[in-house]
Amino acid sequence: MSLLIKNGTIVTAVDEYQADILVEGEQITTIGKNLDYKAAEIVDAKGMYVLPGGVDQHTHFSFKYGDAVVRGFETSNAAAVGGTTTCIEFINQLTGKSITESVRKFEQEKVSGIAMVDYSFHGVVTDPTDELFEEIPTLPKQGIPTIKLFMAYKGACYHSDDSAIFRALQASKDAGVTIMVHAENADLIDVLQKQCLAAGKTAPMYHAVSRPPLVEVEATQRAIYLAELAEAPLYVVHVTTKESMEVVRNSYIKGVPVYGETCTHYLTLGKENLSKPDFEGAKYVCSPALRTPEHHEALWEALRKGWLNAVSSDHCGFDWKEHKHMGFDDFTQIPNGAPGIENRLGVLWTAGVETGKISRQKLVDVFATTPAKINGLSDRKGHIGVGYDADIVLFDPKWRGTISAKTSLQGVDYNAYEGMEQSGRADKVFLRGKLIVDEGKFIGQKGQGQFIKGKPFGLCYEGLK
Repeated sequence: MSLLIKNGTIVTAVDEYQADILVEGEQITTIGKNLDYKAAEIVDAKGMYVLPGGVDQHTHFSFKYGDAVVRGFETSNAAAVGGTTTCIEFINQLTGKSITESVRKFEQEKVSGIAMVDYSFHGVVTDPTDELFEEIPTLPKQGIPTIKLFMAYKGACYHSDDSAIFRALQASKDAGVTIMVHAENADLIDVLQKQCLAAGKTAPMYHAVSRPPLVEVEATQRAIYLAELAEAPLYVVHVTTKESMEVVRNSYIKGVPVYGETCTHYLTLGKENLSKPDFEGAKYVCSPALRTPEHHEALWEALRKGWLNAVSSDHCGFDWKEHKHMGFDDFTQIPNGAPGIENRLGVLWTAGVETGKISRQKLVDVFATTPAKINGLSDRKGHIGVGYDADIVLFDPKWRGTISAKTSLQGVDYNAYEGMEQSGRADKVFLRGKLIVDEGKFIGQKGQGQFIKGKPFGLCYEGLK
């Protein structure tokens, strides 16, 4: 099967040019001007930007909070219509099981035959035994070159102390495994939460009060010190504050191989949302908490200048009525997280490119190219080039619409960006050469997604091999 995409403007992380793309089978085989090839399918992309399919390195289709379970890969068509063709899912290590066993069990039961985009996995440490640290060097053989440890959530099964993080860093470096951390000081949050509740401050706004910027800044710096001592690379997920970003930036400038991402909601949504009446503030409870505008501007600058190198969705599909109301009288019981995988590209284009905060090339970089590099997928994903998977987005910059839960495929009863006017959309999306979105509508099939093995020694190891 062959496909010829003509007359579009190709945008990569480094350049922009007009050319045609020939796809044969599942890969891009030729790029050039005025290609004359009798392909089985010819698509006219005139007026469209041709982007690589997005790589979202931070998704939660498997997260649980008590009895609340997020919407799973049966809603991954939402990723497709948002221009994302590869999701990287965090899988919690099952107690008494290895990360490999935990990932394979979840894939077999909840992903294989269901996912509508390609996928890869991060392991999440919940049981930091000697066996776990011995397993880390074997993970790349399983296609899992990244694992995450939580510094937050004191008392939860997935909280890791400094010794666990340090030992993980030591075990990872020779195998090329990238250690990721959720950086918040769990002890300080625990104290502040208890003080809020004791004072009768139970509303969603106190989620932000009990998670001020400094608890993130301190944990970020501490994690970097641990990485320095272990002489290992470190990746800090969902950086939200100016000061945390500066800690990452300054450490990198000093020579420490530390990198960080941010998320679309930390670029656009503010802590004032937590004060919305009638418990609507609970929709915006995520961790770290939403911040004020000066932090938004600092994060945009960090993306422009490369101090942060990816934008993820941190998609986490809890319902408002069914799940968020678990914390109606106690903000600490509100399941953390918000849906967003469908909106990542639209928000980045509207709030970033259209306003001049980032260029089209930078959007491609943080949306697709660098996330693929970080996670060992860059031989196939995140770029439009010969030999790459034909994951291609035809983006219509003239389209206008309004974001709404009513038209969303995310499977939950609200949208964090409800009412936002959106400029541009993914008009057509190809997954490995197959059209799965047409005129913004999902037309693909359940189960068409494939597991893509990540390779070790990703971007964080550059210069250290």
